Amino acid sequence: MALRHAVLAALLDGEYSGYQLTKVFDVGVADFWYAAPQQLYAELAKLETAGLVAGREVPQQGRPTKRVFTVTEAGIGELARFASAPPKPLLMRDDLVVRVHAVDVLDTATVVTQLLERAEGAAAKLALFEKILLRLRGGLPEETFLREGERVGPYLSCLAGCRLEREIHDWCLQTARTLSERAARTGGGQ
Repeated sequence: MALRHAVLAALLDGEYSGYQLTKVFDVGVADFWYAAPQQLYAELAKLETAGLVAGREVPQQGRPTKRVFTVTEAGIGELARFASAPPKPLLMRDDLVVRVHAVDVLDTATVVTQLLERAEGAAAKLALFEKILLRLRGGLPEETFLREGERVGPYLSCLAGCRLEREIHDWCLQTARTLSERAARTGGGQ
């Protein structure tokens, strides 16, 4: 997947400025795609040049004029072409997992601390995703929303983020506990 597809998918939820889009990526898209703000601004410019998004100026009281973007029919067509291609397999590149893999020759206490920090971060993201799910449902029970909701895609992708963060949280805590118990039995941290 290219960044362009993640941006197009995010813009399906409404008209956003570059700044607003960075916030959307922070909380609604980060579970499946990370992009730095400068990447998003550059991608918006490319998408507009390609006719996949349309931008317009919005004057603001006491602040500079902002530019907001929406997906065009050509952008929806690009998403359809993207969706019709076979998905690429998930690639995992996680430096903490590499540290756990090599923990037998590393300082166990440092790796345990990093695992606990990652678990804390995962718990925070999980709480945020759960708030997003509540907001997206708009007061409807989940089953009702999934059956009758207007836009179910953002909800389902957020559910994937929840499950991923829950698994990361649980794995980090279990791994930290295992490493701590082993270090206590052997009397060492390396």
